Amino acid sequence: MISGNRIIEVKNLVKKYDDLTAVNDISFDVYEGEIFGLLGPNGAGKTTTLEIMETLRELTSGEVLIDGMPVTKEKDKIKKIIGVQLQQSGFYPQLTLTELLRLFAGLYNVEIDPTAILESVGLKEKYKTIFKNLSGGQKQRFAVATTIINKPKIVFLDEPTTGLDPQARRNLWELIKSIRDSGSTVMLTTHYMDEAEKLCDRVGIIDLGKVIALDSPNSLIDNLLAKGFTREEKLKHASLEDVFISLTGKDMRDE
Repeated sequence: MISGNRIIEVKNLVKKYDDLTAVNDISFDVYEGEIFGLLGPNGAGKTTTLEIMETLRELTSGEVLIDGMPVTKEKDKIKKIIGVQLQQSGFYPQLTLTELLRLFAGLYNVEIDPTAILESVGLKEKYKTIFKNLSGGQKQRFAVATTIINKPKIVFLDEPTTGLDPQARRNLWELIKSIRDSGSTVMLTTHYMDEAEKLCDRVGIIDLGKVIALDSPNSLIDNLLAKGFTREEKLKHASLEDVFISLTGKDMRDE
């Protein structure tokens, strides 16, 4: 459930690389219990903004507060309350999933039940499988599993479903919702607008380093329609992806 408490506060954030301004004076808040999507074309500043929130990149000016703590001063405390999705290259390919989870648990200094974590992402039967032998969808789900090891207040997901087939993509949507339902706030980026529309309580759209829209997906769509926007082609009540899922089923095909 979304609360009225701000868990992420971005105030006049600027990030420059020499003469390039990647993030140009943006401000927005994220509330506890919501799934918030940061959307924009390549080079818009999405990943840079996420990395500043994750304490992985220094800001040039402005302020970012994570659960009331400034990222410039409280990096160690912030790292304890967030979960960050790693890219697949961030995992030792020859270790089993159980070994990898125990490794990450050691970094967080927490006790875990690897089987329970793997079960929560549909990978219980793969506990002895080495990472490199997983399918693409399994690797993405395992990457998400590593974000919840420390039971974080905030989970950061950067394009979590890129490259997945329709079944794997929709199953990952359900996993993301379950993470939110378990009490974590989810901050994600995606290039799939249908994904943002299905998952996100609110979205911020950025372009050229600036926030150009901020609202719920439904409100943004309604605002566009109020301006007289119409499709050249009547929108059907189902998509080709719906047809695909209907014909092939929702079960994950990991082999």
